[in-house]
Amino acid sequence: MNTLRSILFAAWLYGAMAAVAITALPTLLMPRRFAMGAIRIYAQAVRFGLRLFCGVRVELRGQENIPDGPFLVAGKHQAMLDVFIPFLMVRDPAIIMKRELLWYPALGWYALKARMIPIDRAGTARTLKKMLGDAKDRVARGRQVVIYPEGTRQPAGAPPDYKPAGLTALYNALDVPVLPLATNSGLCWKPRGITRRPGLVVYEALPPLPAGLHRKEMMPRLQSELEAASDRLLEEGLAAQRRTRDDL
Repeated sequence: MNTLRSILFAAWLYGAMAAVAITALPTLLMPRRFAMGAIRIYAQAVRFGLRLFCGVRVELRGQENIPDGPFLVAGKHQAMLDVFIPFLMVRDPAIIMKRELLWYPALGWYALKARMIPIDRAGTARTLKKMLGDAKDRVARGRQVVIYPEGTRQPAGAPPDYKPAGLTALYNALDVPVLPLATNSGLCWKPRGITRRPGLVVYEALPPLPAGLHRKEMMPRLQSELEAASDRLLEEGLAAQRRTRDDL
């Protein structure tokens, strides 16, 4: 039954993407805010489909911790769902994403129009320079730059695997606060495969770290707070599923 529900959700996920992309095509010729609105509609559709088909409830917490103006979002990354949530939590996100995604139909069109920040994950010095330049442009426009410091999706409960170079460079160059975004999304939506498990997914914005910290203080503090909060959400999610860490 769970496999069938997951297949129905997959059909919803891509069917809704096609429907929104086609319906919102005129926004590609309009000011950027209209394309951002279409992306938000799709993000809400994903959240709704998870509840309808898979019995996954998605809670957004900590909105009181989200500052005004530009800042960095450093998110725990466990599921594809993670890339949709910033559009529901912050005002004008610019997500740092793999350059290859620009070649995907619909996804690439809207990412370009919304002025996301595509990067080459090979990680050359030229890539870092371009990322910093793009990020400075977005921050100057009052936007929020979203990065996932682990680089790729990790299973729920896996040891942390932070790659601090990109985040540290952004933090030093942009001189803005960092908002940690904790989650337990991997309990219901694994990094790989189509199976979705019923349960509770929580995204929690933690109190931001101020601009201007020394890099040797910022990164350990961010990791400590993000991991502690994500572990707490992991336990809450496991309890909702009536599982324990031994079941992971």
